[in-house]
Amino acid sequence: MTEIHVRIADWQKDNADIRRIRDSVFIAEQAVPAELEWDGEDAEAIHFLAFEGGFAAGTARLLRDGHIGRVAVLKDWRGLKIGDALMRVVIAEAKRRGLHRLVLSAQVHATRFYERLGFVVVSDEYLDAGIPHVEMVRQAG
Repeated sequence: MTEIHVRIADWQKDNADIRRIRDSVFIAEQAVPAELEWDGEDAEAIHFLAFEGGFAAGTARLLRDGHIGRVAVLKDWRGLKIGDALMRVVIAEAKRRGLHRLVLSAQVHATRFYERLGFVVVSDEYLDAGIPHVEMVRQAG
């Protein structure tokens, strides 16, 4: 297996990779409507790209208020710890920016993944784009 590298992405310069990953995971695979996926938050968000063998296979974004979202790893690259590496960099960057409370809306099937990273469920289950979610929070530590 090749090395996983995660870096902060530039919304303009890295737009094609970010869109390719999110289109594939959310719109094609999970049937999220494009108008819900592409919101007005992207231009101001801090974006991240995860590379495996030089190929962009994962992405996430961090909003300035500590909300993490749009965490996605391409289907064929899941199980390689790309999501773990991606989230660890997002958490470290949030801490570096002084964000002490991180919040995310997790798809229910992914709650164990986020719990391993220190997030706890703080809501009942709800539907977002027809997919069961829960809100999760992580306090800096």
